[in-house]
Amino acid sequence: MSKDIDDAGGVAASPLGRAVSYRDQYAPELLFPIARIGKREEIGVGGGSLPFVGEDIWNAYELSWLNARGKPVVAIGEFRVPAASPRLVESKSLKLYLNSFNQERFGSREAVEQTIARDLSAAAGAEVGVRIATLDTRPERVIAYPEGELLDTLDIDIDTYSPVAGLLSAEENGEEASEVLFSHLLKSNCLVTGQPDWGTVIVAYCGPRIDREGLLRYIVSFRQHNEFHEQCVERIFMDITRQCAPKRLAVWARYTRRGGLDINPFRASHEGWLLENVAEVRQ
Repeated sequence: MSKDIDDAGGVAASPLGRAVSYRDQYAPELLFPIARIGKREEIGVGGGSLPFVGEDIWNAYELSWLNARGKPVVAIGEFRVPAASPRLVESKSLKLYLNSFNQERFGSREAVEQTIARDLSAAAGAEVGVRIATLDTRPERVIAYPEGELLDTLDIDIDTYSPVAGLLSAEENGEEASEVLFSHLLKSNCLVTGQPDWGTVIVAYCGPRIDREGLLRYIVSFRQHNEFHEQCVERIFMDITRQCAPKRLAVWARYTRRGGLDINPFRASHEGWLLENVAEVRQ
């Protein structure tokens, strides 16, 4: 297994931003884990119990191996990494790892599933759920828009493109709300390469009514911000928690795919939120 990274900026040794040779035979050492603790301390989430539950849902669209007779098998995969895991897995390393299956023989789909689950769990430091569906079984991806209120039609001025928690506010003594708000205007940049990451972000909450214009300005303020997907969602969750004091809160981002992978981090204040792995139209 590659060296674990223990600080927020220590990703220089990762495959990101570097030319690498593609390997087409099984190589679990390609996985590059990154400790979550550094970025979590930056947003005020240190050791001990986390203020949220959730998971990072990965969808893999470029997955293939050889069967026992050397015939290629193609499939799609779903990987669920617990938010409580001490490490995330750097996305390019996961792409390279999955490509290493291309010329490897496996006796069954189940053998591939078990292998990936074992390797990802070792990298993340917690049990990762893995489901693989071969294309001959006709798997489907459901494309759906969030069931809530779209913020993007608000006619407002925006001039802030780095996250400012103070853009968020909620009514202090007004009527409480229970609603789902979402925006397609989330854009952040890769922490290492600066490449743009595009996504839809959904905010579901119960509590003091959140100011919608301020929430949209806050979402857009990530436009020039450099962080990994998972870290952006945790920052959004913590900023809304502190600025708006909701009784219940869930934040989910559906990022567009890169390298045959899309990443969809989900964080919630309580267990029990209904979360289906549906696709955003750009995915």
